[in-house]
Amino acid sequence: MVSACRFSGSICVPPSSPGLAICSRRCGLPKRHSAFPCFPPSFWRSAAIRRVSGLPKAGGCNCGRWVAAFRSFSCGRRARRRRAARTCVFSCVPRPQPRSCCPMARCSRPASGIPPFTSLPRRHGPFPLSMPTLNGVPMRAGSILSTPSPSLFRQTQRILSLSFPHLSADRVARRRWGASWLSSGRPDHPPVVFSDKVENAMRIVALDSVADRLRLKRGQGVAEARAMHPQLDVLPADPTADQAFLSALADWCDRYTPLVAYAGADGLALDITGCTHLHGGEKALLDDVLSRLFQLGVEARGAIAASPGLAWALARFSTARLSDDSVIEAGEEAAALGPLPVTALRLPETLTDTLIRLGLTHVADLMEAPRAALARRFGPLVFLRLDQALGHDDEPLSPRRPVAELSVERRLISPVSGEDDILGLALQLAAGLKTTLEERGEGGRQFELLLFRVDGKVFRLLAGTSSPLRDPQRIAALYKERLAAVHDDLDAGFGFEILRLCVLKVEPIKSVQDDFSGRPDQSRALADFTDRVIARFGDEVLSIAVLAASHIPERAASLQPAGDAVLPARKTLQAEEWPVMPVRPLRLLTHPERVEVPAADVPDGAPERFFWRRTAYRVARAEGPERIAAEWWIDGEDAPTRDYFRIEDETGRRFWMFRNGLFQRERMHPDWFMHGIFA
Repeated sequence: MVSACRFSGSICVPPSSPGLAICSRRCGLPKRHSAFPCFPPSFWRSAAIRRVSGLPKAGGCNCGRWVAAFRSFSCGRRARRRRAARTCVFSCVPRPQPRSCCPMARCSRPASGIPPFTSLPRRHGPFPLSMPTLNGVPMRAGSILSTPSPSLFRQTQRILSLSFPHLSADRVARRRWGASWLSSGRPDHPPVVFSDKVENAMRIVALDSVADRLRLKRGQGVAEARAMHPQLDVLPADPTADQAFLSALADWCDRYTPLVAYAGADGLALDITGCTHLHGGEKALLDDVLSRLFQLGVEARGAIAASPGLAWALARFSTARLSDDSVIEAGEEAAALGPLPVTALRLPETLTDTLIRLGLTHVADLMEAPRAALARRFGPLVFLRLDQALGHDDEPLSPRRPVAELSVERRLISPVSGEDDILGLALQLAAGLKTTLEERGEGGRQFELLLFRVDGKVFRLLAGTSSPLRDPQRIAALYKERLAAVHDDLDAGFGFEILRLCVLKVEPIKSVQDDFSGRPDQSRALADFTDRVIARFGDEVLSIAVLAASHIPERAASLQPAGDAVLPARKTLQAEEWPVMPVRPLRLLTHPERVEVPAADVPDGAPERFFWRRTAYRVARAEGPERIAAEWWIDGEDAPTRDYFRIEDETGRRFWMFRNGLFQRERMHPDWFMHGIFA
């Protein structure tokens, strides 16, 4: 119930129940002029309130409770109290009334004859306030904000849910009898079940359609099933193979939409919002999906609705066999969900069994029951699932793969299998991406070519670049190398019917104009060489040194794959910019190696001679120390300080050594290590 305070002009919005309103901005008037605050339900159920109010049973409510609410008003000097509308505070379902302008109008009648949203100051006459609106719709007294109206919040999301009731059996049947076993007819074979150890007993965890018709059930003991049907074919369950088969089906569903998510261990959820017009509508799309799966030897059931929960429930528990009955339009959610069992709400098994024992066997029983009592008894999960199925609460999908930034595909009338044909189509697809990338001022860093084979298998070819790229010729050259690398693993079979090129990662790219010298850009040639080598031999073939924010020598730089790092622009150094003598060696040892130093100048001097790799060296010249403090935030506060020395022996060989720890300040006898060799 929404109303306006007659003293401050503020809009009163009920914080919890529609029958109790409180001013959003407290008036500076005595308490008798302000609206009563919201009291707990126990206050309104008390006998004292019933005696004081003297109200009959609250009309229009199915719960039969007694309730009263009062609102204070002022008229001049005298304050009089009027009875407010009788409202049910137990969230029960009201009885339908013919003259109600909204579902809750019968429980929220105006308490005064003064028009709503009118301010009555004490010294001035009444004047009307501007009518507030919500999404362009005026909010009047009696409007409900807690339950969204379908006319205000229209759901445009459309979800296609697929259920595979015999996933394990279909996987084995395709391997035994081929992909056409379902369309050509099942051979004469005993019923097949899959067993696994559950609660220290071998039980049935999956079965085929023949065993299902014989009234065998999941969870039934294998010994009992064999006693009922001795010819039973019992196979061990393989959850890993079932998950791989489900992933292959999800790859096949990418031809309809890139937003494909797992819906349990035996189903998929496809977000087909904005994709149905490409296939002739929702019913035509559903028929095409189910018919193609039938031809591939997979039993499937599907349904389309506005929420994932409702589509999931209809795909598994609905008795409809036609696609017309499996497509639920907006506004038909309650009628479609009501006849289904409570198991369709995706509740825990223990909670579902408790609801069934109480007589709440169907979803319609929960929709008609009072929510407050059931929520106190079973928690909020029951009505959360119910609201998600009805579309009153959002339930996002988590796609199994990241959505591509850009994608373009080609559907072929005649499948292709030759490598030259695939490269020609890849070049055409890359040319289709160039215009959009130029408009956005971006280039692709990672591309993916999807090849949909006729029998349902999908091949994915990834190609990364060291710099943003949008030239079709260079993209096609990358996939020429990729096809040469996976030549033996790419089985075309009867050909590919759909080719799709996706841009998974993009980065801004700057257009550079070539000069008039005619010399090619060396950085572009290096990037092209890097991309082609990586596409042929893999990411770990080429590495590039990348600087890091650390003054510890072994942490100051690291090697990363060349495809993950942007190649720096080439810089030409002048003769005077080259260092005469490097301060540090160009290459370091993989790990500092221990050196034995029998004699050294203390406390901060260089060694006189040392032994390294079973060889004795006598020091002729030394320079240092170069002191480097430890990184306490990484190595800890007790990490020692390093003193580095540049040492040259009598034969002219030069080394880079350090003393690990300060003499007598951090360690009594510091150790020496060899860290690098100068060229």
